[in-house]
Amino acid sequence: MKDSAGGRPRGLRGIARTWAEVLVRPQRAFANGVTPGDQAPALTFAVAVAAAFTLGWIASDPAAMPVVVPSSRLLSEAVVFLVVVALAAPVGLHLTAAVATVSVVLASVEFDGGLGLRDRGGVSETVQAVAYASSPMALAGPAIPELRVVCGAYAAILLFVGLRTVHGLGPVRTVAAALPPAALGYGVGYRVVAAARTLLGA
Repeated sequence: MKDSAGGRPRGLRGIARTWAEVLVRPQRAFANGVTPGDQAPALTFAVAVAAAFTLGWIASDPAAMPVVVPSSRLLSEAVVFLVVVALAAPVGLHLTAAVATVSVVLASVEFDGGLGLRDRGGVSETVQAVAYASSPMALAGPAIPELRVVCGAYAAILLFVGLRTVHGLGPVRTVAAALPPAALGYGVGYRVVAAARTLLGA
């Protein structure tokens, strides 16, 4: 990530390199790869993760896919995939990032002779942290509850690392900032909560 213009490498090879670095060296990846005002690569990355997740889900549990075209299951799966890539992934990223932004602002509140906010990064950095922290979810597509729970937990940890790195918050404040977007984006969006309920028999 550190050798690219704009904070991170571009193209399919760049996405793969970024994905591997976030998984293996997250603090370095967030420190070097998050650049103020440069959200486009993060959006592309988030769409790629969602695409990988959806392909894994379709391949392992085709019966769970909605029947959009009754005469063709394959065409129905293609429509579902396109909807995820073109609509659900971008909307989900920005919705999760909006929740994360509010959480970061609330976690930045301090009382030191009056009400104020700690110095922190901007909204763009938050969007990028949310996108790159979703890296493990690319592996969570197969309908294996244990796998989804592990991937979701790791994504939440990566979001903690990302928000702390780009916003400079302390550990307690970062946990408070990371929990709501992680629960929404990874827990609900990537069905980690549903997988956990399956494991618990709820």
